[in-house]
Amino acid sequence: MIERLLPAYVSCAATREVSVAYGNLFPEEEELIATAVPKRRNDFATARACARRAMGRLGLEPVAVLHGKRGMPLWPEGVVGSLTHCEGYRAAALARAGDVLSLGIDAEPHAPLPDGVAELVVLPSERERFAAAGGEAGDIHWDRLLFSAKESVFKTWYPLTLTELDFEEADLTFHREAPEGREGREGERAGVGSSGRAVEGTFSARLLRTDPAVPPVLEGRWRIEDGIVATALLLRADQREAGAPQSP
Repeated sequence: MIERLLPAYVSCAATREVSVAYGNLFPEEEELIATAVPKRRNDFATARACARRAMGRLGLEPVAVLHGKRGMPLWPEGVVGSLTHCEGYRAAALARAGDVLSLGIDAEPHAPLPDGVAELVVLPSERERFAAAGGEAGDIHWDRLLFSAKESVFKTWYPLTLTELDFEEADLTFHREAPEGREGREGERAGVGSSGRAVEGTFSARLLRTDPAVPPVLEGRWRIEDGIVATALLLRADQREAGAPQSP
């Protein structure tokens, strides 16, 4: 699923398995979750199993994936990447630093956000766009899609700046791609719920907080399939120098 959202030079690996053998963890990884509850251990181990599969596809030897501040994965030198895990889906995406400056992926269950969360995540401008396009009805849970996309934005932003980016500091616009290849307005019905068809599209993130390390507008892709919302955003190595956003 994630691999559909990123170019071929990004190595992706995903699983819907809920657990893997903990013996596959490196000792230093095991130390990080020695006192963790079973769910946290499963999330950690399955995401790293995906990471090592993605490493192999890049021709790399498997290594431990530790984490820094804010849970940022620490990759081998010359590699950038991102991890995600949610109920029913885990994934990793890795690329050579010569090709990609930074990338972020996220997966979430395709369901409404818990009560009170949307008020913390959705900007008034975003809510207005959804309402104007009829996006608060239909089969797509736009609040959850927005949450996931903003997570991907943060995962792309943070390794480059090492500073926080709050939910209200990125203003997102979504477009749905029609089955015949045409793009539809955000909020158009996509047949995800009752029909079970997959649906995907693009999004633009206008950053309301600027940093010279990151272009002011980022472009990403999203997909909803089998009850999972997935989003991905990639910043190419030449993109920051050009100063213009480009889609993966």
